[in-house]
Amino acid sequence: MGRSDARPRTGRAPRIGTRIEVAFCMRRSGMRRRLELVGYVLGAAASAVLVGGSLLHRLPMDITEVLGFVTGAWSVWLTVKENIWNWPIGVANSAFYVIVFAHARLFADSGLNALYVILGLLGWYWWLRGGENRGVLHVGRTSVTAGAVLLALGVLATLGMTRFLTSVNDSAPFLDALTTVLSLIAEFMLARKLLENWYFWMTADVIYIGLYTYRSLYLTSVLYVIFLTMCVAGWWRWSAVLRLGRAEIAPEPIRA
Repeated sequence: MGRSDARPRTGRAPRIGTRIEVAFCMRRSGMRRRLELVGYVLGAAASAVLVGGSLLHRLPMDITEVLGFVTGAWSVWLTVKENIWNWPIGVANSAFYVIVFAHARLFADSGLNALYVILGLLGWYWWLRGGENRGVLHVGRTSVTAGAVLLALGVLATLGMTRFLTSVNDSAPFLDALTTVLSLIAEFMLARKLLENWYFWMTADVIYIGLYTYRSLYLTSVLYVIFLTMCVAGWWRWSAVLRLGRAEIAPEPIRA
């Protein structure tokens, strides 16, 4: 006579170890979301203080630069989180800095931010419709061929721009050219959601911190220190997304 308990069972409850792991992951996810919520609240409060202080003339800072600072910080933070709203906020940030740099007579930087506006609109579209079957674009890696082409174009563009900026008596032609080219390549790679964009941003940010400090744009220099820190966080998070899979570290909800 066969034993009834020898037959395979369906709907068996998960093992104790599995249940503990699931509970731990849910608890960790909940804690992370609470910390992120606190970060959003503190960021919103700091933004309100800066903008309000500038408008009320309590802070000795131009309102356009303050708005550039605030939108820039939010844009990079949302990029780290893979939140689609980084793009419209980033477009606004670039528009503000077109004005800031034009007033400071940094015309190369002003023109660069005008290009950022265009790339920002493209990035917004690509993140929403640039994936398979016109779906959401996911984090990827740069192919060897694409990387070699981008580096070659970067070298040629830097050399050409350096010669041009030298001819118009730019104060730092090579560094201005290098940071401009690095930033354009990084912005394009970011729009395509390629992990390696963070390497280009980190390199450019280190140079920008020194340049803007030298040019007395201190608030912008502080912003680039924040950018650099966020770039490290972005590289770590996007690397984890690729390494562990999107089920482990999910992106922010995409809402258009």
